[in-house]
Amino acid sequence: MGNHTKKVGICGKYGTRYGATLRKVIKKMEVTQHSKYTCAFCGKDAVTRLATGIWKCKRCKKTMAGGAYCLSTAAAVTVRTAVSRLRKSQSDKV
Repeated sequence: MGNHTKKVGICGKYGTRYGATLRKVIKKMEVTQHSKYTCAFCGKDAVTRLATGIWKCKRCKKTMAGGAYCLSTAAAVTVRTAVSRLRKSQSDKV
């Protein structure tokens, strides 16, 4: 087995290639895409990435769409809050 990396983490596979700044950006993306997320349906930390934008819960077997590198993007959160606010205002009028 090889030596463990101290600073570079998952980007140790790139060695000294591609420059430090690009490796830092790639590290952030790879760490988020390989981590587990909380399932909105069953509540467990079991959602993993299948492919670009496709996420699946290992426990309840639900498949959902999301971001390329993380389950929920900032734009999706903004849209979700705007839609819920509009739904609430519509229900208050009726």
